[in-house]
Amino acid sequence: MSFNKVTRALAGIAAAAMLIPLAACGGSGNGGSATAEGIPAKGTDDGTEITLWTRSPLERQAKAAVEAYNKSHKNQVKLEIIPNDDMEGKVGGASQTDSLPDILAGDVVRIPYWASEGIFTEITDQINGLDNLKDIQQGHIKAGTVDGAEYTLPFITDVSVWVWNKDLYKEAGLDPEQGPTDIKTFTEQAKKVAALNKDGVAGSYLAGQSGGALVFDLFPSVWADGESVMNDDGTEATLNNDSMKAVLDSYKELANTTNGLGAGSKEETGATWTAPFANGKIGVMPYPNTSLNDIFDAEKSGGFQVGVTPIAGTSGKTSTFLGGDAMGISKDSKHVAQAWNFLYWLMQSDTQKEVFADNGYTASNIQTLKTAYKDADPRIQTINSTIIDGNGQTPKSAAFNEAFNAAGSPWQLLVQNAVWGSGNLKSDNQAVTDVLSAQ
Repeated sequence: MSFNKVTRALAGIAAAAMLIPLAACGGSGNGGSATAEGIPAKGTDDGTEITLWTRSPLERQAKAAVEAYNKSHKNQVKLEIIPNDDMEGKVGGASQTDSLPDILAGDVVRIPYWASEGIFTEITDQINGLDNLKDIQQGHIKAGTVDGAEYTLPFITDVSVWVWNKDLYKEAGLDPEQGPTDIKTFTEQAKKVAALNKDGVAGSYLAGQSGGALVFDLFPSVWADGESVMNDDGTEATLNNDSMKAVLDSYKELANTTNGLGAGSKEETGATWTAPFANGKIGVMPYPNTSLNDIFDAEKSGGFQVGVTPIAGTSGKTSTFLGGDAMGISKDSKHVAQAWNFLYWLMQSDTQKEVFADNGYTASNIQTLKTAYKDADPRIQTINSTIIDGNGQTPKSAAFNEAFNAAGSPWQLLVQNAVWGSGNLKSDNQAVTDVLSAQ
């Protein structure tokens, strides 16, 4: 058996193992023991303590939402921040012991599997009863929809954008106000910074061992060119296309360029993938907008200047990965009406302005994005435009984690082979399909 076949087999075994933690949920997609039937349209605010879990990468935004709610309501939300790598195991264990929190927020690409496994309470009527439903970012709702039943709403929206270090661009003889406009200029600008030969400085950076970061970084360029990464059912990979090849070839060229990719790119598991740019050591790279607020703050005290632009494909058209955390009421909640009160409150336009717009974060309400940021930093307006223009996507598959996000996933191996090896995009794409179609 070849090395690639061995690694794919091991990845498949690991992926299958990751399905075990939620097996006790039954996989019915019909929710658990809790029910939202008959609760008030706005929920109940009676002084109940509500528990909420979310992931550590979104801690700043989550705390802002919880603090604002707790100050204005009798109910009090007790927030628990879960390390990103621990989330799957914690949810799996809690689901088997009926100890999930009242509100569970998780990576939107993992939501389809959780919803199909009965982790959440169905809230179709409550969602459809929202007066401003048409204004709410739909990707996080669709992710938690199973056979027409709806389970989730947006909690925190995270989008991918290209960022560049204006100080390094100036040193490299580039226009610090002009970021990349397509894959070709992205590569050229990264190589210019690499040519500075500054200690510890590289043209770009890639989280080579993080499937989640890699989809967030690379998929938008494919979508921008009108290509897809999966079929509509999420059961077949469609990565063997010219746009995906162009993106991978770009990073291969940088990997073969001295200082083209930052040290550790091949081994980066995702735990520190935003740090090299934040530390001023990277010229240009795809980046999560939720990690930019700290960099914007650092600018004010003498940090490097950063530019922001939408991610483009080969043609110059743009797209983004509509990521972040979606939220739902868990199957184990004893306080469904109170939990819905929090969800209902967070969906309101005035709440979205107070919690997100006024703090420079990205709202999940499209009207808020259009109207509440007129005095905001132009870069934040650029970030918002990636959602407003409607070109962003949220991929959906019950097997997304096993096929793409999990350590050793066939997608991760595809990128490793293409950038640092001699991969075959057709066969590596089939390896992804094999996992997607097995669920």
